[in-house]
Amino acid sequence: MSKGETLGVIGAGAWGTALAALHARAGRNVTLWARDAQRVSAMLVSRRNDRLPGVVLPDRLQISNHIPDADIFLLTVPMQHLRATLALLPQGDAPVVLCCKGLETGTALLPPEIVQARPTAMLTGPNFAHEIAALLPAATVLATQDTALRTRLMAALKTDTLRLYGSADIMGAALGGAAKNVIAIAAGVVIGAGLGENARAALITRGIVEIARLASALGGRAETVSGLSGLGDLLLTCTGVSSRNYSLGLSLGQGESLADILARRSSVTEGVATAPALLARAAALGVDMPLTAAVTKLLAGTQNIAETMAALMGRELRDE
Repeated sequence: MSKGETLGVIGAGAWGTALAALHARAGRNVTLWARDAQRVSAMLVSRRNDRLPGVVLPDRLQISNHIPDADIFLLTVPMQHLRATLALLPQGDAPVVLCCKGLETGTALLPPEIVQARPTAMLTGPNFAHEIAALLPAATVLATQDTALRTRLMAALKTDTLRLYGSADIMGAALGGAAKNVIAIAAGVVIGAGLGENARAALITRGIVEIARLASALGGRAETVSGLSGLGDLLLTCTGVSSRNYSLGLSLGQGESLADILARRSSVTEGVATAPALLARAAALGVDMPLTAAVTKLLAGTQNIAETMAALMGRELRDE
């Protein structure tokens, strides 16, 4: 990254705050954008963000409720706000690095499919925000078909504690980041309902299979799903207690209602909106995704856990 280039991190949730703090500590010129002026004022005074407890924001990190005129934009807003946020960016050819995961409700589009007329990349992998902010070692994927852009962005975004791997498969990377949230809800339900570790291991493995099927149908590569943006992210999200999607499934498995779980959360649990959108996208392409279908029914309340387990275990026998 050249000395004069600037980063604009758009979205001051936990992930955006962690990335902004990480790159500011690396000596880069970073502005963190939040829509709410009062939140910005509070962060400027306290140098903290309640979305990422325990993290002190570096003094050099700029915080604003005005979209900066940056050389590179990192978009960390919730998936359902991505389209509206893109419209706020200054016109130009500054590349957009998509750091949100999911599918857009209604259109069932993945993040790269929503961006128009801008150089675009996807940053995705097994990364909990609080660990990134704490400078613990991690790895992630920077995916874009543009080789020159990929080289530029990897140089711009690498740090001593965050190792980047490049990929040309932006669709496969985007799908892995979206679908893992759905499988993580299922994994949480399994543990919350006391169905055992065997069941969770089987679910994670079969989840990878159905994600790979859809990746191929979307023009991505099935092997991408076996890497950091697929299997790596899936393992973390299906086992880590910090995962919003896993913890939601855990509570569902313990008998709580979806409405009650969501009512006490201030952050977005992307898998809830992603499940039906992912199922619709798969159905349109003729791709069988039984686990995604099961999660969609559970979330909609049209099938309980016992019925879901019976339906999955009773599927027609086949070779792996």
